[in-house]
Amino acid sequence: MFNPDLLHYLEGFLTEDRKRRFLEVLSKRTNYLTVAVEDVYQLHNTSAVLRSCDAFGIQEVHIVTDRFESKLDKNIALGAEKWVDVTHYSSTADCIAKIKEQGYQLVATSPHEKGIALADFEITTQTALFFGTEKEGLTPEVLEQADQFIKIPMVGFSESLNVSVAAAIVIQVLADRLRNTDLPWQLSEIEILDKRMDWTKKSIKNVEQIIDRYPNF
Repeated sequence: MFNPDLLHYLEGFLTEDRKRRFLEVLSKRTNYLTVAVEDVYQLHNTSAVLRSCDAFGIQEVHIVTDRFESKLDKNIALGAEKWVDVTHYSSTADCIAKIKEQGYQLVATSPHEKGIALADFEITTQTALFFGTEKEGLTPEVLEQADQFIKIPMVGFSESLNVSVAAAIVIQVLADRLRNTDLPWQLSEIEILDKRMDWTKKSIKNVEQIIDRYPNF
């Protein structure tokens, strides 16, 4: 159960600037739009996607590691893993099932599909953006279960972009577009409190020892 008194106590160990920054960031965070990364081989690409999610206000990221080992390049992520909630899956099926269970439409990002151009795509419901491997793209499993397809139109000789670059473009455009709608994209009050607690704990050295000394905990 959430303990508001404990949060108030722990926030006393933060600077006013830090607390203000948490509130500012959380006011722009969303779970209405989420991102799933399917079996990306190059770990720096997964790390870069995670960093883009943090930068553009996406709170939840789903990572499938069916074939390739799950790692993050901390030199690329630059601490983004502290601020974004990451769920790992051992199979694409598990990831799809979880996302659909939570009420998201599945949007596959693929240059090879007759999808909607990014500039024309409108978010009308909770949306999960799927990004695939560097060489093969998304698996047939994702493509078959996708509710919609989206693409970044190309006008040069290249047919596609690096997955981390494509993800950054799509996430930035759609997150910004979402925040300019009347959809309920903001985090709920309890979600904001939970993240304040989580981020506060991650910002305090030896926080568990401090909590142990808290008289009412």
